[in-house]
Amino acid sequence: MKPNPLLDLLSDHRIHSGESLAKQLGVSRTAVWKQIRKVEAEGIEIKTIRGQGYQLVTALDLLDRQKIVAKLVGACSDEVDVVVLKEVDSTNAEVARRLSGSEAAMPVVLADAQTEGRGRRGRNWSSPKGQNLYMSMGLTLRGGFEGLSGLSLVLGVAVVRALGALGVTGAGLKWPNDLYAGGKKFGGILVEIQGELQEGQVQVIAGLGINVHMTAADDVDQPWTSLAKHWPDHGWVRNDLAASVIVEVAKVMEQFQRGGFSEFRDEWQRRDIFHGQPLAAKDGALAGIGAGVDAGGNYLLDTDDGQLSVMAGDISLRVTE
Repeated sequence: MKPNPLLDLLSDHRIHSGESLAKQLGVSRTAVWKQIRKVEAEGIEIKTIRGQGYQLVTALDLLDRQKIVAKLVGACSDEVDVVVLKEVDSTNAEVARRLSGSEAAMPVVLADAQTEGRGRRGRNWSSPKGQNLYMSMGLTLRGGFEGLSGLSLVLGVAVVRALGALGVTGAGLKWPNDLYAGGKKFGGILVEIQGELQEGQVQVIAGLGINVHMTAADDVDQPWTSLAKHWPDHGWVRNDLAASVIVEVAKVMEQFQRGGFSEFRDEWQRRDIFHGQPLAAKDGALAGIGAGVDAGGNYLLDTDDGQLSVMAGDISLRVTE
């Protein structure tokens, strides 16, 4: 969402008369009223107080490309092409549309809202306007498809590092691509291969969804939380979070290209919420005790028949009672 002079004036959450707003903006009171209606249509609540004026109700945390890019300078700004949109069908789909025309090593798309946000296995990803972080990145990896082993786990490590850089600790990782806090999911990662293998390289789109300010979600069918709910005293700013995640992803991708998943295995294990837990596949095909991941990022189960390795594409695991 682009900077808005009206919202700048209302951002102190005090009551402003239509006359004072019109004077400061250099427009008529009718024009002010029209701007307010337009802003409300974008999901921002402004209270109209009869005889007094207007008051912003919604906690304002707008995405701003300039603020995000400014925080990348000196870290990875030369590698990244950041695009910020008000609304998109899916940030993954938008990166796919832009990949062929981008010269950046890592094109990044963020949106204030998604109309067709997707999670793993095609599930819907709740994407209310202005509440969370919806971001996708185009990544080019050397080494062919074999070089992708453990990528979603590595991206999870990047997010945990990004939160740590903002002063937050305690985030957990659920194999293969979920982010957890206090036993509830606050984010997820979706990795999609784009096109065919070319000259030993493969293009990947990595989508990342993080619940930031969200406090209600009727369409989510599992326990969930958000950064603001679990860490309410932090004062979350989506631009800061986006920049921190972009910086850490750029760092881990360079490290991942050099040494593969083994470079991150121990760090991932320390965040594993499954470790030591009794687990079972949703279809009941296998069960065991969580034992971390192997060098390729596959999950290990200690069973009565020995240790088994589970591939991410094969099965979903859950904690049993």
